Amino acid sequence: MLSYWEHDAWTRYDVIIIGAGIIGLSTAISLKERSPKLSVAVLERGLIPSGASTRNAGFACFGSLTEILHDIAANGENATAAVVRARYSGLQLLRKRLGDEACGYEQHGGAELLFDNNLSALDHLERVNAVLAEIFPQQAFYLHNARIADNGFETKHVKALVQSDFEGQIHSGKMMRSLTALAQERGVMLLFGAEVQHIEERSQDVRLHIRHNDETSILQARQVALCTNAFTSQLAPELGVVPARGQVLVTTPIGGLPFRGVFHFDEGFYYFRNVASPEGQRILFGGGRNLAFEAEETTALTLNDTIQNELERILREVIAPKADFSIEHRWSGIMGFHKSKLPIVKRIGERVVAGFGCNGMGVALGSTIGTETAECIIDQ
Repeated sequence: MLSYWEHDAWTRYDVIIIGAGIIGLSTAISLKERSPKLSVAVLERGLIPSGASTRNAGFACFGSLTEILHDIAANGENATAAVVRARYSGLQLLRKRLGDEACGYEQHGGAELLFDNNLSALDHLERVNAVLAEIFPQQAFYLHNARIADNGFETKHVKALVQSDFEGQIHSGKMMRSLTALAQERGVMLLFGAEVQHIEERSQDVRLHIRHNDETSILQARQVALCTNAFTSQLAPELGVVPARGQVLVTTPIGGLPFRGVFHFDEGFYYFRNVASPEGQRILFGGGRNLAFEAEETTALTLNDTIQNELERILREVIAPKADFSIEHRWSGIMGFHKSKLPIVKRIGERVVAGFGCNGMGVALGSTIGTETAECIIDQ
C-alpha cells in the first residue's frame, strides 16, 4: 500500500521503460538526450539487471567469419551488412557515452579459430570483406595463422586463424554500473525490485501492474517501452522472442598466458578471451548452447553439466593444453533470440513500443536498439 506522498511523486511518468539492461538504459539515456524535460523511469525486477547485460562474456564484437557467413545464407548480404553496421556503430556509441576506462574497454582485436570441419569458410573470406567494405576503414578479416602456435593453441586441432583488428573487450559489470550512473545523471528514475506483471493500455495512458515486496501497485505513463529482450515473451508472447541460456566459466590466474583479445569458433557458439585481474590473467570461456538447443531455451540461471564438462574439455585440450589452472567461477545468463536474427524495434500498441532481438550481441546492439526505441517513442 503506497502512501499519499509515494503515490503523488513516484507513480506517474511521461515514459516508463521496462528492463534496466543495456537496451533499457540506452533507451532512457537517448530519450533524455533528445527531450531532457521528459520524466522517464526504468523498472527492473531484480536487484541488478536480470538478463545477460551483467552476465555476458564482455565481448565488444560484431560477429566472426563463420557467423557472418551463416547470416548471409539466412538473411542475404544487404541485411547482414546492415546488422554488422548496427553492431559496430552501437559499440562506438557505447564507448563515446561512457569512455573506455569507465567500461573497462580494451582493444586487443579478435580472432576466429577454424578446424577441419569449417576450413571452407576461408574460400569466402574475400566475399565477406567485400560485403563489409563500407563499414570498416580496412578489411574486416585476414588470415593470421602464426598466432595459432604463438598463442599456445593446440595445432593438431586448430588449422587456421582469421584475425579482425576491430573487435575489443569490456568489463560488463563496470559497463552496466557506468551506464546506470549516466542514466541517473541525466535525471532518469531507476526503480529496482519492481516486477511488471501486466501492461494495461488505455486511451490516455498505460497502467503497469507492479509486484514488489509482496504487494501490487500501479504506475502510469503516457508511453511505455518494453526492453526486456530475453524475457519479452513473458509480457508479449506474440513477438516470438525465445530465451537462450549462455554458460560461462573463468579459470584461476594463469602465469604467462600467451594471448590477449577475444576469440570465437563454430559460428560464434563458442567464445573465449583473457580477463585481467589483480591476481593475474585468466581465461573466460563460454558457449556450447548448440549441444542442447532445446534444453537451453530457458530462463533458469542454472548450469548444464554436459555443456560445462565440454567447455572444460575444450579448454584443456585445445585452448590452453599446456597451462596449469582450475575453474574458479561458473555462471549463466539469458539471451533473447528471434527467428530472423535481426534487431527489431516496433510498436505493439498505440502507446507501447518494444525493442529487442540482440541475438547474443547485446553489448554491440544495445545502444543502437535503445536509440531507435527512443526515436520511435518521440516520433509518436
